[in-house]
Amino acid sequence: MDRPVSLHLGLDLGGTNIKAAVVDSSLRVLATETCPTRAADGEDAVLERVASVGTAIAAPFGEPSSAGLALPGHFDAETGAGSLLPNLLGDWAGRPIAGPVGASLGVPVTLVNDVRALTLAELRLGAGRGAADLVCVALGTGVGGGVVIGGRLHLGLGHAGEIGHTTVDPDGPLCGCGNRGCLDRMASAESIAAAAGCASVADAAEAARGGDPVARAAFERAGEYVGRVLAGAVVLLWPERVVVGGGVADAGELLLEPLRAELRRRACVAPVDEIAVVPAELGAYAGAVGAALWGAERSLA
Repeated sequence: MDRPVSLHLGLDLGGTNIKAAVVDSSLRVLATETCPTRAADGEDAVLERVASVGTAIAAPFGEPSSAGLALPGHFDAETGAGSLLPNLLGDWAGRPIAGPVGASLGVPVTLVNDVRALTLAELRLGAGRGAADLVCVALGTGVGGGVVIGGRLHLGLGHAGEIGHTTVDPDGPLCGCGNRGCLDRMASAESIAAAAGCASVADAAEAARGGDPVARAAFERAGEYVGRVLAGAVVLLWPERVVVGGGVADAGELLLEPLRAELRRRACVAPVDEIAVVPAELGAYAGAVGAALWGAERSLA
């Protein structure tokens, strides 16, 4: 006898937008939605908006059996409160998040880091399908990562995968984590755009494709930084695949070519030619889809 289809809600709270997705138990993405975060309205208003978009997107399908909420940083998994969310405006340290959103939705909410959620989505439905071990890096407003070992998202003591806070330049710019020269500050969308002399990373990519040497150099430098850090992860883990996502990855080979070259140069003891470095496939809603999958998997744990 076939099992009844269950529904799983995923929410992704970003500094600019809140994204939502409904996924069923056969891993079909039934709907996606987005709305502005408007973090300047205050923390309570943001959490109300998260619950509101979740309620609205789930309503046509029925009550979800689980809900996952992706956050751009760290949280306390036991209390469901924020701890370090440097790219989200407001005072989130110690603020309850999972409880208030779950109360509004009428279903318990499980928290997950946004790039760990993206990693899980790419593993199950995207560029990571079929891989038992992989490393994921996402480059956007900040730089985040995720690690999969034995087909499962690996969290270590709670937040394994923080590749963005690996030091690239000890004398580099101050990062929100308190360190200097983190990959998060050296290969973010903002840093690439600034190095290219452009208003946005999309403009920088357009200029680079048009032959602008300054813009091309900005992507080459960022690709080298990412490749250098990934080399350490590859030497340590020997994954089958490396998935590169986030808005910066839309630049394609402008970023990936120097990244692969630096990875090959630095990871001398690893079988680099056997490790595929591929772009993510799921796009802007990967975090929300991954949050839904995380909530579903945790509800069965």
